[in-house]
Amino acid sequence: MSERTEHLLTIFLDSLLPLLRAGMAFTIPLTIISFVLGFALAFLTAVAQLSSWRVLHAIARFYVWIVRGTPLIVQLFIIFYGLPSLGLTIDAFPAAVIGFSISVGAYGSEIMRAAILSIHKGQWEAAYAIGMTRTQALRRIILPQAARVSVPPLANSFISLLKDTSLAATLTMTELFQKGQQITAVVYEPLLIYCEVALIYLLFSSVLSVLQQQLERRFERYAGGRG
Repeated sequence: MSERTEHLLTIFLDSLLPLLRAGMAFTIPLTIISFVLGFALAFLTAVAQLSSWRVLHAIARFYVWIVRGTPLIVQLFIIFYGLPSLGLTIDAFPAAVIGFSISVGAYGSEIMRAAILSIHKGQWEAAYAIGMTRTQALRRIILPQAARVSVPPLANSFISLLKDTSLAATLTMTELFQKGQQITAVVYEPLLIYCEVALIYLLFSSVLSVLQQQLERRFERYAGGRG
């Protein structure tokens, strides 16, 4: 083994633990918290878009339009760097959570709205025929079916969010990508370190993909059992 190869291997091994620690301490929690909050926001937004209340519908559509029409990094900059000019200063981690949650909420709401609309209207009519209200029909009949339809795209959104959290590096948060930048500034081996960062993201994404497949199979078995 050449001296150059040994040098690169030493750098790779020495940087592996700090990168994994940054991923586990910041990237994974940021992804999970943002997705959970964004999921709740997405559900409320989807219901609002399907509401017969025009004002509520308009507010939800405006929110989705704004978020989908502007880059995520610009939204993060507005929250972290822009709001302090109005006297509202938010730390990096909460700012990232807010930004990513808002983004997940907008895109997720479209997934949920489409899933709800995909349920045949006869399901609504059957629920009304047995005396259910709209809320009861939505909760007991429509949502369980819509959940099965929305699992794959929502799971894909979760995996995409994991990769998007690399943008939090622009907010001075020491997550996985910024940790890679910091190590690169010390060892001067950008190709090696950034490939190592990419491999760790790939590892995290692969684990989530396996969990997604298991979740989809579980829903398929549940649907088959009901059928």
